[in-house]
Amino acid sequence: MHLALLALVLAQAPPAAAPPPKPPPTGPFVALEVTQGRNALGTITIALNPEKAPISVKNFLEYVRSGYYDGTVFHRVIPGFMVQGGGFTPDIKEKPAGAPIRNEASNGLRNARGTVAMARLDAPNSATSQFYINLRANHTLDYGIRGAGYAVFGEVVAGMDVVDRIAMVPTTRRGPYENVPEVAVVIKQAREVPAPATVAPPAASTPAAEPPRP
Repeated sequence: MHLALLALVLAQAPPAAAPPPKPPPTGPFVALEVTQGRNALGTITIALNPEKAPISVKNFLEYVRSGYYDGTVFHRVIPGFMVQGGGFTPDIKEKPAGAPIRNEASNGLRNARGTVAMARLDAPNSATSQFYINLRANHTLDYGIRGAGYAVFGEVVAGMDVVDRIAMVPTTRRGPYENVPEVAVVIKQAREVPAPATVAPPAASTPAAEPPRP
């Protein structure tokens, strides 16, 4: 076909249909009430995805329901990457955790901004209580890109502004641990909650790369 004719045909073609909107998450939902010193930073509401990550969701909910996360901190904060918590006390002592779970990173959920995933050691099936929230699209952490990947099991549906505030706190080194907030960022309590009135997925961002680990 002549190039000019091809261009005319393409110009007259109807625009491609937009992809269908993503259905709103159905939960269950967990709210993390976060403080720093005497200041309330706000509440982070997470929609869990038991359909895609049943093992990780069951594991996370067991910690929530037992009160395990109450009083733990976000102990690793890296701006432009992620915030990690769920396993340390404010004096940066690691809490005893339950048995490790199977890695579900091959479930098709990607490490996009605002998603919540399991932190682990180098061994793929080593995640216990610790989790992280992506501050940007960290697709190098997805399954198959650099190996086993990190299992996404939920997403922030309210309070991403709180996560972004956590990302801006000054950090320091405490013993062997780097990127520790100078003033502890504490999960005052973690509770199951009803679905929020509005669900606002975080805006997309660009990739970064550094694996989260306990």
